Amino acid sequence: MKPINDGHVAKPGLAVVEVAAADDETAFAVQELLATRWAIAPADRPTTHEPGEPGVRLRCFLDLRQQPEA
Repeated sequence: MKPINDGHVAKPGLAVVEVAAADDETAFAVQELLATRWAIAPADRPTTHEPGEPGVRLRCFLDLRQQPEA
């Protein structure tokens, strides 16, 4: 995965969440669960798999200062 950009965590209330899961379906289900509670920038690319590591990874960006869009 790319390094976390300073802008992603520049202010209180901004967070980067990395999900490790057994499969894509589980990783995206976690992303959807987060989106029901906070404003979220969905992952901008599919999950990634690191050779030699189990499962897949997904990174999304949260803004705890905003409510999710209805």
